[in-house]
Amino acid sequence: MEHPPTSAADRRPSPAQGDGLGRGAIGTGDLVFFVVAAAAPLTVMAGVAPLAISIGGVAAPSGYLLAGVLLLLFAVGFTAMSRHIRNAGAFYAYVGRGLGRRAGTGAALVALVSYNLIEIGLLAAFAFFTSQTLDSLFGVAIPWQVWALVGLTAIGLLGYLKVTLSAKVLGVALALEVAILLVFEVALIAGGGGPGGFDLASFDPANLATSGAGAMFVLTVGAFIGFEATAIYAEEARDPERSVPRATYLAVAFLGLFYAFTVWTFVVAYGSDRVQAVASGEGGADMVFAAAASFAGPWASGTMRVLIVVSAFAATLAFHNAANRYLFALGREGVLPSALARVDRRTRSPVAAVLTQSAFALVVLVAGMLLGADPYNDLLLLTNGPGILGIMALQALAAVSVIAFFRRDRRGFSAWRIAVAPAVAAAGLGVLCVLVAVNFELLTARGASVNAVLIATPPACFAAGWAVAARMRRTDPRRYARLTTVDAEEN
Repeated sequence: MEHPPTSAADRRPSPAQGDGLGRGAIGTGDLVFFVVAAAAPLTVMAGVAPLAISIGGVAAPSGYLLAGVLLLLFAVGFTAMSRHIRNAGAFYAYVGRGLGRRAGTGAALVALVSYNLIEIGLLAAFAFFTSQTLDSLFGVAIPWQVWALVGLTAIGLLGYLKVTLSAKVLGVALALEVAILLVFEVALIAGGGGPGGFDLASFDPANLATSGAGAMFVLTVGAFIGFEATAIYAEEARDPERSVPRATYLAVAFLGLFYAFTVWTFVVAYGSDRVQAVASGEGGADMVFAAAASFAGPWASGTMRVLIVVSAFAATLAFHNAANRYLFALGREGVLPSALARVDRRTRSPVAAVLTQSAFALVVLVAGMLLGADPYNDLLLLTNGPGILGIMALQALAAVSVIAFFRRDRRGFSAWRIAVAPAVAAAGLGVLCVLVAVNFELLTARGASVNAVLIATPPACFAAGWAVAARMRRTDPRRYARLTTVDAEEN
């Protein structure tokens, strides 16, 4: 298997790199905000959890909990590797250092396309939620197209400014999202629970075994997408050896426990004997808002509807920042035009990548508007389906890369951390990728032919990246030798 050289000369920054990103700008708390805000807890709980309940029934809370456990196993090896690699193109560098430069470049294009697709879909969702919320609560009718352009402008501006400002915005958004869900949960507990009291049937393994667990995991694992951000920002983190692992564990553990507990409160609110019927019925889409109004009051439901807008905006910003750092990393290493590695000298943001990504999002959004696309059913579902599948596949590939990276030298780590846990995670994520592909209509609401094209997007991107690196190997061996090594540090 091919392995990049690890000498100091090979790790020297490319001449195309220019000035780097802001070093030491991000702390552990900021990293956690980026990750959890990207997961959009309120949007997941109010917009996706009802569908998970309709499929998995009372076992849905266990689905979120088990997904969290699987991703914690992935994080065990992922964070071990983070001690030796600090590169804004995280999956790119991890896969490249473990499985070779061509595989790393293929992974880079999958990540770049996936993050961009997810960002565009979330931006459309933000526009949809904003238009719908203002109309339903205040009678203000402004087309979603206007809000999409407003959101794109605001996201691009925040992406251009110092990354610490994005962290503050995401921190506030996250606090508000979590707070309103906690208000509902406290009200439910204070009120003595739902019609069946505090039923614990959700955590009975028998219910998980007899439910539609396979299809449900498509949604529960997808709710964690984006926690790779801890490694993406490693170049800009303070004390990355400690802050990246801490932030990764904190974010995944928080999401797993918070998701499981919150979905369990929904089950309690309606009763384990009828919650699946409610989620599957006409009122399923509004079941979270209805529960909030019933237990905490109409103000809580109204506030929740407003904060879904905030949640979608925060998630869009988080994915925007992740995607433009992939553009920056690939420009810096010569896979894409070197101009993408240009950094603003004042804000230390990847300004060329931000502008390029914003222009791409604008083109896709305007094309959708001209074609009469629906912001939710078309733009959101058709972009996030292949985007989520792509990121899940990269997680599985990264887990395999951990094993390959440490196979000759444990570097002081236990076999559990660099072999056993990554192997279990890779196997579990691989199975889940198959389940996602088999149940892809849950993510897209489309037929077989459309889904086949969308499912083919990640492997097609991987093949394209592999071909680019293979051509570079023939035509420019010196530049090829630097792939996946720029700013990668070994201790």
